[in-house]
Amino acid sequence: MSEIIRGGQFLVKETKCEDIFTPEDFTEEQLMMRDSVKEFADKELWAHKDKFEKKDYAYTEASMRKAGEMGFLGIAVPEAYGGLGMGFVDTCLVCDYISGATGSFSTAFGAHTGIGTMPITLYGNEEQKLKYVPKLASGEWFGAYCLTEPGAGSDANSGKTKAVLTEDGKTYLITGQKMWISNAGFCSVFIVFARIGDDKNITGFIVENDSANGISMGEEEHKLGIRASSTRQVFFNETKVPVGNMLSERGNGFKIAMNSLNVGRIKLAAACLDAQRRVTSGAVKYANERVQFNTAIAQFGAVRYKLAEMATSTYAGESATYRAAKAIEDRINARFAEGNSHQEAELKGVEEFAIECSILKVAVSEDVQNCADEGIQIFGGMGFSEDTPMESAWRDARIARIYEGTNEINRMLSVGMLIKKAMKGHVDLLGPASKVQEELMGIPSFDTPDFTELFAEEKAIVINLKKAFLMVAGGAVQKFGPDLDSHQQLLMAAADMLIEVYMAESTILRTEKLAKREGEDKVQEQIAMAKLYLYKAVDIVNQKGKESIISFAEGDEQRMMLMGLRRFTKYTNMPNVVALRETITSKLVAENDYCF
Repeated sequence: MSEIIRGGQFLVKETKCEDIFTPEDFTEEQLMMRDSVKEFADKELWAHKDKFEKKDYAYTEASMRKAGEMGFLGIAVPEAYGGLGMGFVDTCLVCDYISGATGSFSTAFGAHTGIGTMPITLYGNEEQKLKYVPKLASGEWFGAYCLTEPGAGSDANSGKTKAVLTEDGKTYLITGQKMWISNAGFCSVFIVFARIGDDKNITGFIVENDSANGISMGEEEHKLGIRASSTRQVFFNETKVPVGNMLSERGNGFKIAMNSLNVGRIKLAAACLDAQRRVTSGAVKYANERVQFNTAIAQFGAVRYKLAEMATSTYAGESATYRAAKAIEDRINARFAEGNSHQEAELKGVEEFAIECSILKVAVSEDVQNCADEGIQIFGGMGFSEDTPMESAWRDARIARIYEGTNEINRMLSVGMLIKKAMKGHVDLLGPASKVQEELMGIPSFDTPDFTELFAEEKAIVINLKKAFLMVAGGAVQKFGPDLDSHQQLLMAAADMLIEVYMAESTILRTEKLAKREGEDKVQEQIAMAKLYLYKAVDIVNQKGKESIISFAEGDEQRMMLMGLRRFTKYTNMPNVVALRETITSKLVAENDYCF
């Protein structure tokens, strides 16, 4: 393995295919874990979808207990606290395959293992960890996370819930209202965020669920999707919390909340992957069975187009998610080797790749929604019926764009964090951006490059897409400086460029690695998906780049940048995307499954 790159450096450093982790690199143990999780999901969740759609909260709780008995709730928990102590890739793997059957269980699982358990594992003191984590890891107890308030959603630090120290200094009295609390109906422990006095930042507390201690709840929320996920308002009325149950230090709550979200973002991306696989497989099977005009609809070009696009976005999501998961795991392990504690290594390892976590959260949550939407369309009128799995998949997918910070927030965060990293010297954006400026002033080469090797042109295009982003981001920073934050439409357009670079590069690198291992002739469909994804990415970078440049540049500067954008989004050999889609769909239809 080469030097471990830092988060965000994918933009300015070349990554070789040998240096990334792909789903084809799973170990025997990981494949066994995957199969065990898939069996659980098929038997306990997919086979009982009707219970989840009929708001059977008790069945969600029972399924969570079974998941606990099988060890799935303790994958990321250290062995010292009753967990399996497995690596970050394993954590994402379990999250991926346990989440695709139903969004209701996926939400309960994610809320419990992530924001319900992880803050204690990573921020709790030894006494707190020994008291709470083993019960949470086994499924004896369940966790919930109380951050959001009626007036504090994306602005998490503006919460009004108060924590007042009693005169004897032994207890905090917490009073306030929390909303959209997943697992509230059956949890044993809340992670509650409240403000002490006039503190600038909120503080975290571990609060045991006890109605006799001033805790009451609203009725179950009736939601568009994730219907059997327990979601309630929680009211605290002078709820007594021992001072020993403060999580980390006073005023550290905002940091806990933000770091929990970083981990949650990549896990949310992982949680969308198997949903996409199941939707794509379901659509392929239906298209093969459904006959119109004496022909299976899988033979119609309009349907084949959709199937190819659904498979491609699924494959791209897998490629990027597992690439980032392994990068995080490598960073965690490197910090362990340097003598960091488990807490420090995990927190800093994930924090290092916060940009990639935001990118993945946006890209995969939007892809799963589009995938489910096309799934409904392939089913036609039947897709609109509750009797088919497409309808619930579409509703369940919708929340993913809101969870863990809305996609709009995450778009702005990804670019904002990258610029902050550059200012701290963690990622050299200035040097590469200056070189792009010089290139724009120079005379372009008219030589015809040699693109005989697999992906030679595609990798050259990815380098150019990076230049397009650097040109736009560099120009925007020069123009607006510290006021860039207030230009949200520009930030969002730049973020879309950044997202497409990471997703397209990850897909190409995965496929190049696979082709070297298996031989190009064996992976023609994966090659087609990588080329198809890049083709669409180039279009998006061109469109968003144009929108960005026109918003802040004028006259000669604008003309020069638009000319540069055309140069950076140009193919020498334009791919035949209809033929690429045909290659992909032929394999799907023949295998009657998402088979990659």
